[in-house]
This record gives sequence, C-alpha cells and structure tokens, in this order.
Amino acid sequence: MPLADDLALALELADAADRISVARFGALDLAVETKPDLTPVTDADRAVEQALRDALARARPDDAIVGEEFGATADQRGRRWIIDPIDATKNFVRGVPVWATLIALMDGDDVLVGVASAPAIAHRWWAARGLGSWTTRPGVALHRNAVSGIATVADASLSYSDLDDWGGATPQFQRLAESVWRTRAYGDFWSHVLVAEGAVDISTEPEISLWDVAALVVIVEEAGGRVTAIDGSASPAGSSIVCTNGALHDAVLAQLAAG
Repeated sequence: MPLADDLALALELADAADRISVARFGALDLAVETKPDLTPVTDADRAVEQALRDALARARPDDAIVGEEFGATADQRGRRWIIDPIDATKNFVRGVPVWATLIALMDGDDVLVGVASAPAIAHRWWAARGLGSWTTRPGVALHRNAVSGIATVADASLSYSDLDDWGGATPQFQRLAESVWRTRAYGDFWSHVLVAEGAVDISTEPEISLWDVAALVVIVEEAGGRVTAIDGSASPAGSSIVCTNGALHDAVLAQLAAG
C-alpha cells in the first residue's frame, strides 16, 4: 500500500479526533479520573481513542493498534497504529489550549507516518518517510518544516518537560540547561514539534511512553533533525527522548551522559 494512502488516512483520523476533542474542551460536564500512574484521563481521551480504533478496524483491519487508554491488540511485530488521544491532558483539563492528538504508523521499529493535531490552536504537524514534514497554522496554508542551523550548544534554545522526572540525572540536565542560550518548558508534544519547525534547537524528556513520541519522531526527522533516547539508542523504542537539529545532537548526548 502506498505510504501516501496511510498518511491520508492518518489525517482523516486526526480530523475525526479534532471534532470530538474540541467539542469536549472546556465542557462543564467533562469527566476527569485519575489513573493508577496518577495522571488524569477524561471522557474525551477515551472517546477519541475509541473512535480512532473503530475507524482503523474498518479501514485497516489487518493492522495492530497501540493506544494509551485501551492498550495493545495482539500482534505487535508488524504494522501498527500508535494513538495518544490527547497528549497534554493536564492542559486540556485546565483549559490550556496546547494539547494534541498524536497518531503514528509503525512497521517493526520504524515510524512511517506521524500526525500531531492541536485543534485548539489551529495547528497540525505531519510527516511520512520520504514525503517531508509539514505544518498548517493560521495564516499559512502549508509550510514545510526544517530544523534550525544553530551549530553550537551555547547558541541553542532548549525546551523540556517536568524537571522532577530527571531523578539521578538531574545534575546532567541542569548542566545542559545552564550551557544553552535559552530554556523554556513548552512541554509535551509542543517541545518536539518546535524543533521540527526550527523554532527550538533541542528538546528532551527523560520518561516517555511509545504513544507520547512515535508520531513526533518522523515529524522531526523528516524536517532534518535527529531523534534518539537520552543514551543514544533508537527512539521511540527507548523510554526517553532527545530531539535536536542534528548538528547539536552528539554534544547534547555527551552533556547528558557526563558524570
């Protein structure tokens, strides 16, 4: 099947997700529960994921599915769709408009297609292997993403998520943060798509799940960036992520690995 067809399907799934999530954003009757890992989940998270699972069952019945809320179907060796129905649920619950549905298609360890749709801010990022990385946003119908040309860590902009997640590696992260030009905690998907756009040069999270980053890997890499785990191993297989413009990557990994 042509990859363009899978990308088209992923964009259709994102349209469906946007309709559900926007309708529930800011709803007075939004149901919020706490999961065993102490993170929130809403009725919108579950409704989005169920709708996408139903659509994939019709459109790609032979493909497996991995979702944050309802787990994985049996076969995880071949083609599988990775769904994060609402990334940045804490933002969603509090009325902060920076949240997104993340949809990816993987085959084995390779991410082939990725979509990050943030309807509350009218932004969407997507990519497919060999087809480039793209953004739509207000006032710009279609924009091809390209990472920055920043060549030294001292000139770089760094985005991160929660500082509490670094644990024993906190000193290494603090050293990196002190060595860059600018730091901001944009957090969640937002940190990484900004690397793809060239607005941020480095983004990192020490604790992630597959659905948090699968879509973002291809969006950043097709924009010319590089993505690994903090130890330099392949992402999204690892449990952490570092995205850079490529030129900075080895220097960033070295700082995060330093004792």
